[in-house]
Amino acid sequence: MKQVTNKVFKLLAVLTVVSLVFSSCQKDEEVFPVPTVTSSGTLAGVTGATVTVKATISAPAGLKSITVLKNGIAFDSKTYSAGEKTAEYSKDYVVEGAAGTVVTFSIQATDLKGQVSTISGVSVNVTAVPPKAIVEVKGSLEGNITWTADKIYKLVGFVRVGQEDVFGTITKKGVLTIQPGTVIIGDRASKGALIVQRGSQIIANGTASAPIVFTSERAPGEREAGDWGGLVICGQAPNNLPNDGTNRQLEGGYGAFHGGTDPADNSGSLKYVRLEYAGIPINPNQEVNSLTLGSVGSGTTIDYVQASFGLDDSFEWFGGTVNAKHLIAYKGLDDDFDTDNGFSGYVQFGIGIRGAAIADQSGSNGFECDNDANGSANTPYTSAIFANMSIIGAKGATNIAIDPLFQNGAQLRRNNKQKLYNTVITGYPYGVYIDSQKGSAKVNAANGDIDLQNVVLAGVEGWGPGGFGLGWSVNVKPMGVAVPGFENMASGTNGAAILIGDKSPEDWFKSLTGNKILGSNANMGLSSTLWSAGRPTFVLTTGTTESLIGPKLKSDLPSFFEATDYVGAFKSTDWTTGWSEFAPQSIVYVK
Repeated sequence: MKQVTNKVFKLLAVLTVVSLVFSSCQKDEEVFPVPTVTSSGTLAGVTGATVTVKATISAPAGLKSITVLKNGIAFDSKTYSAGEKTAEYSKDYVVEGAAGTVVTFSIQATDLKGQVSTISGVSVNVTAVPPKAIVEVKGSLEGNITWTADKIYKLVGFVRVGQEDVFGTITKKGVLTIQPGTVIIGDRASKGALIVQRGSQIIANGTASAPIVFTSERAPGEREAGDWGGLVICGQAPNNLPNDGTNRQLEGGYGAFHGGTDPADNSGSLKYVRLEYAGIPINPNQEVNSLTLGSVGSGTTIDYVQASFGLDDSFEWFGGTVNAKHLIAYKGLDDDFDTDNGFSGYVQFGIGIRGAAIADQSGSNGFECDNDANGSANTPYTSAIFANMSIIGAKGATNIAIDPLFQNGAQLRRNNKQKLYNTVITGYPYGVYIDSQKGSAKVNAANGDIDLQNVVLAGVEGWGPGGFGLGWSVNVKPMGVAVPGFENMASGTNGAAILIGDKSPEDWFKSLTGNKILGSNANMGLSSTLWSAGRPTFVLTTGTTESLIGPKLKSDLPSFFEATDYVGAFKSTDWTTGWSEFAPQSIVYVK
């Protein structure tokens, strides 16, 4: 009996082990991830065009079937008998329906264990026009070239209109004409840029309803400053650089030679043009800007140009005599309007708007003005005239936090002789800084070579001394004189003991015709939308414009300037309507 019992126990033990092993095997066999479907996303086409709906399927347990619905109704299905672990699905679809409608495909997979994937969707946008072909452009262009609005042009590397050799000798010439409504994208990997060499031209005349757009190649939501190089135009007008190959290249030494003896040189025309997400560093403190103008002559037309979200300056002039109207500098990183190397042209109607958290390590200004890097007396002097400018710093109210690297509404330095008329500056830690650390800017100001008339400096009530965050609205600092706290702009110093002629900076500024310093920008007719997201309101608010309506522009200015009776870039007409864009991050350029 005892032997029988032992045998039974041994048999039961064996059966238990077998059962556990079998159970374990069953359990292992049942654990498989559910299948996954990755589809081709969003497609587009006109009615009658053929698009291909695609998907990649992964089914670790083996694929059994795929089911496809079109707008919720059965469209296609496929079964698999070999238990494939992966598969590619592809099905042509002839687009149907009216333009503006969307056809949605839903794709789902089932594996051999009966597990189903989540639904993956493919949308087909029915468009009025076919998706535009992308044309890659490389190297140098010569002769007559036309870019048309039915295509998108992609700049790969430094694309040059015309060419110069390493000695700055013109070897090729070209004329690039760009049709209204054309989109140009820059290759991000190669930092694509467009350089118009001396002797060549760009004719980019958009319209208010069909602007020409240079922008990032990246998708909405992914774009950022520096996605492409920028637009560089080089002319043969005078500058104040030594006449040798090294100095006659734009900073960075990338073969953009500029300068000559013809003040009326013609590099073409820019009208209704947008430049978005441009700017690249060549060397430390040497960058390509959104729009770089090297010795461009007065025969060139620049009107209605917007530079947005650039990695360096929005607009920079190196010498030249070119004139411009209706410029928008929107939320760039460094300076809005930067003048250097003897620029002596005229600019009227310009707006600079800053992003509160977007400032450059070198210090960001509305205007930055130099005769040259050393503050020398080289001629021609940087002596441009700007009129009807609105320089809107990031600090619109005390509750707006701004980057500490913001500096001045206008930093006039290094022996410049620039002039500002009928201009409003607000929202910067300082209004105007007459900077004599190199050269003699304060002497030029005392002599009237730096001239400011009908300039309104407006602080922010409750923000630092006099309404200006870091100190007073006007300062000077002569070369070799240390002013505590002024070197790094970390704290303000009045500087009243440092004279412009026989006057303090404040008294000098106020002694000039029509200038005002206001402790608050609250009653100037400026809209609060200038400091918020989305499209700003530019026209002045009626009933509160006592500070900006009335002053007439100097009557003895060159005929280029239009007569105005207001301070700033706008009165009752918004010249940005139609062609400008203040939310380019959401625009679909490539379909």
